[in-house]
Amino acid sequence: MLEYSFSEIQIKDSIKAAILEIFQERRDLFQDLIAEALEDIALVKAIDEAKDSEPVRREAIFEILEFGGVGCNSLD
Repeated sequence: MLEYSFSEIQIKDSIKAAILEIFQERRDLFQDLIAEALEDIALVKAIDEAKDSEPVRREAIFEILEFGGVGCNSLD
């Protein structure tokens, strides 16, 4: 039976090389992961900021969405 002995440095280097290879081969996958992580961070921040704000009527939100936002000149 063969026994393999790896040092901690060899294991770390192997893992780093594998991760770099994955980054290079599946760049699109990691771009999506990073984009989703940033969206999640922004959502958490928005939820945190909204905790102390006044409630808004649902209709008011839909009015803003329907007319393109606050201060929109499309109604002129």
